[in-house]
Amino acid sequence: MVWRTWAPEFPAGTESLVLLIHGGSGTWRHWLRNIPALLDAGHTVWAPDLPGFGDSDAPPGNGDADSVVAPLVQGMHLLFGGKPCRVVAFSFGSLVTALSAATHPEVFSRALFVGMPVLPLPHGRGISTRSLRNVHTEIERNEVHRANLAAIMIHDPARIDDEAIRIQAASAPLDRMRNRKLVTTDLCQRTLKKLQMGFECVYGQQDVLYRDQWRQVRQAVETCSTSQGLHFIDDAGHWVQFEQAERFNKQMLTWLRLHC
Repeated sequence: MVWRTWAPEFPAGTESLVLLIHGGSGTWRHWLRNIPALLDAGHTVWAPDLPGFGDSDAPPGNGDADSVVAPLVQGMHLLFGGKPCRVVAFSFGSLVTALSAATHPEVFSRALFVGMPVLPLPHGRGISTRSLRNVHTEIERNEVHRANLAAIMIHDPARIDDEAIRIQAASAPLDRMRNRKLVTTDLCQRTLKKLQMGFECVYGQQDVLYRDQWRQVRQAVETCSTSQGLHFIDDAGHWVQFEQAERFNKQMLTWLRLHC
C-alpha cells in the first residue's frame, strides 16, 4: 500500500494530521485542489492509494470495500502509532472509512464524508459511461475521460479542464476493483448507525448520483446518533472538492477548526 504525505511550512500543532481517502476509480489525486489549502492552514496531510487503486497492490481476491479495511487500518497503526486522526473521505472511500471506523473505532477521531454512498446505488450507478476499449489515440482517450467525468463526476462540463482529464487519465486505468457491489446495498447506511465517532457529510447539490433523493439522504444521515451536520454546495456535482474547491476547502477547514 502506497502512502503519500506533505508537511506544512508552519505546522499548526501536534493535532494537525489529516488523512484523505479517495473515491472509486481514483487515487490520492482526487485531492489535488485541497492539499494546498490544508498545508496553508498548518495541517500535515496523508493520502494513500487504497488497495486495488493507483500505485497500491490489489487486496486479496480483488474484493470490495470490506477487503480494504485491514490493510488501511494496519497502515494507520504503523504510520500513526495507534493515535486516532481526523479523516476526510470521498465516495467509495467514505464507505471504506465507515467500515474501518465501525470495526476499529480507535483509528479515527472524527470524519468528514464527501459524496458518501449512504443510499444504495443502482448496479452500474444507473449511468452510462464510455469504455476505453478499442480506443487507440490520446485524443480519443481524453474524449472518453471527458465524457465520463461529465456523466458522473462534474456538474458543469465547462469545468472539465486539462487538469481534470489528467487526473482521470492517471487514475481510472489503475482501478483493479471494477466489480464493486457493496455500494449497491444498504451497507453504508447500516454501518453509519454503528459509528462511535462524530461525523459530518458534504454533497454537491447537483450530484447526479443523489440529487433526486435529498430527502432520503437527509433522513439516512440525520437519524444517526453521531451525525453532526449535513452540508450542500450548490452548482457542484459528485466530485465537489474539485469542481468547487474554494468553497469546499472553506467548509473543510471550518470543520477542522471546530474539531481540533
